Amino acid sequence: MGDPGFLLPDVDDPLTAPFWAGCARGQLLMQRFRATGRYAWPPRPMDSDSQTLDHEWVPVSGRATIYSFVVPHPPLLDAYAALAPYNVVLVTLDEAPDLRMVGNLVSSAEGAINEIDASTIVIGEPVRVVFADVDGVVLPRWTRI
Repeated sequence: MGDPGFLLPDVDDPLTAPFWAGCARGQLLMQRFRATGRYAWPPRPMDSDSQTLDHEWVPVSGRATIYSFVVPHPPLLDAYAALAPYNVVLVTLDEAPDLRMVGNLVSSAEGAINEIDASTIVIGEPVRVVFADVDGVVLPRWTRI
């Protein structure tokens, strides 16, 4: 059996396509509802506060803080088993500390998701976004500041 490959998002999904297009340009975009100014992640069709659909995609700084992390170990999906153990971080963006994004802590955009020793990851540590092309999809990842 061949390599099943990574599970990747549908970059053409109408709700999330602007986010993935921003990543492809090296820019982190967040959905923001115009009526309230509230950021949303993951993206959603309607603002739960204003009950409006009117939103925009705005650039954010890409600076964040590690909120939590896990280290997956086998058994895992075949595409990820060879990389284990690796880190998965949950970060809060500087612009919206109530939102959490999932990614990996790496040393550089080209770094492997298993290159950082998980024992060195510190909750509360500042990070910044970098972008990695994975099988033709550009994904946000995080590096230490």
